[in-house]
Amino acid sequence: MKDLLMEDQMAASGSRAVTNTFVRPGERIPAVIYEPEQKGDLAHIAVLVMHSDEDYLSFSAGEELASRGFTCMCANVSKKNGDLDRKIQDVSCCVNFLKGSPGIQKILLLGHSGGGTLMSAYQSIAENGPSIYQHDGMLKKCPDTLEGLAKADGMLLLDSNWGNGAMRLFSLDPAITDENDSHVIDPEKDLFNPENGFKKGGSTYSSAFTARFFKGQHERNLRLNEYVASRIQALDEGTGSFDDDEPLTIAGSEQGFFNNKLYAQDIRFMSHTRAPRLLLHADGIDTEEIIYSLRGPENDISYTQSFNEGALITTVRTYLSSFAIRTEADYHFDESTVYGIDWDSNYNCTTGNIRFVTVPLLVMGMTGGWEFASAETIFENAGSDDKTLAYVEGADHFFRPCHHLEKNPGQFGDTLTRTYDFISEWIQARF
Repeated sequence: MKDLLMEDQMAASGSRAVTNTFVRPGERIPAVIYEPEQKGDLAHIAVLVMHSDEDYLSFSAGEELASRGFTCMCANVSKKNGDLDRKIQDVSCCVNFLKGSPGIQKILLLGHSGGGTLMSAYQSIAENGPSIYQHDGMLKKCPDTLEGLAKADGMLLLDSNWGNGAMRLFSLDPAITDENDSHVIDPEKDLFNPENGFKKGGSTYSSAFTARFFKGQHERNLRLNEYVASRIQALDEGTGSFDDDEPLTIAGSEQGFFNNKLYAQDIRFMSHTRAPRLLLHADGIDTEEIIYSLRGPENDISYTQSFNEGALITTVRTYLSSFAIRTEADYHFDESTVYGIDWDSNYNCTTGNIRFVTVPLLVMGMTGGWEFASAETIFENAGSDDKTLAYVEGADHFFRPCHHLEKNPGQFGDTLTRTYDFISEWIQARF
C-alpha cells in the first residue's frame, strides 16, 4: 500500500523497516496501518490498537509490532466525547476493515490504559451478544444494535486501568456538597486539607479520614447516578431541556490521573500484588515474586475548582454509558485492590467486562505506572483459559524506563523493547 503519512522508517528496536499508510475504516475514523516492508510469515496477524478517547495514531505499538513482523492498525474513535456504544461501533468498523484486508487471518485487540474499557466491552459483546448486559441490574442496558459484532482472536491489555467508570469514581471529589458551586466543600473530606494529613510531596492519611473519603465518594456517586437517571427519564418523556440529550458538568470528576485521586498522594494504596507474579527484569531474567509499585507521590494541588482541568464535561446520556457505575456501602480500595464496585451494573469497566472474554489474553502491568494495580484483578477476573500476567520492572505507563527511579544508571534497561519482545513471543506462541 502507498505510504500517505510519512517516509518509511526503521523502528528503534525492530529488525525490519516499517511502512505507514493512512486509511479511514469508517466515517470520521482515522487510522494508520503499520506493516513490515518485507512481509514474512507473521504479517497475517493484525493487532488493532484503539483508546476510548485519546489520539493513538502514533502509539508505539504500531512501529514496534510491525518491526517484529506483524500488521498493526492504530485507530481513533470517531468522536472523542461520544458515548461508549458509538465507540464500540467504531471498533467494529476497524475489525471489519482488517478482516477484508488481503492476507489478514488473525485479529488481536490491544487496549492500553482507557483503551482496555473499549476493547473489553467490544470483545465481551462480540463473544456473547448484547444480552449479557441487558439484565435488570444494569444502569444502562446494551442495545440490540450491537448484535453481530465480529469476534477477535485474542486480546492484549497493556497497563489497562480498572475501567473508565471506575477511574471517574476514583477522581470524584467527595468534599463537594453543592453540584452547582465547586467552592462549597466539606473540609473533613478534603484530600488537600492539611488537617486531614495532606502534605506536599506525599501524604499518609489516617484510617478515619480515608473512611470518610470513601463513604463520601460512594454517597456522591449515588446522588449523581440518581440525578442522571431522572434527567434521562425527562428526556425520554419529552420534558428535558433538549429533545435528545442534555449537557452535564461535574466538578472534581475528570478522570485524568492528576485529578484528586487518593492513591496518587498516599502511595500505600494500590502498591503491590496480592500473589507472586511474573516480573520481567532488564537483564532478561524473569522472576516470580510479590511485585511492588515504584511510583512516587503526585498531585500537590487540587483541581476541584478548575473547570478546564478538574471538571468532567459530558452529557447525561454519555455519562450513563461511559462513566456511571454503581458502588456499594463497603466501597474502598487498599494496597492491592478495589472493593464495593458493582461490576455488573455497567459495561464501561475492563475489570467487569473481562469476565465474559474467553479468547487468549495477555495482561501486562508497568511497575512505574499509575495503572499498576488493576492488572492483577483484571487477570483474576478474566474468563479466558489461556491467560498470562506479566509486569515490566521500571517501566512507566507508556513502557518507557523510569530513569528518575533508578538506583543505578540504566538499571531498568530498555523497558520498551523488553515489553514488545515479550508481546511478540506471546503472540507467536499462540498464532
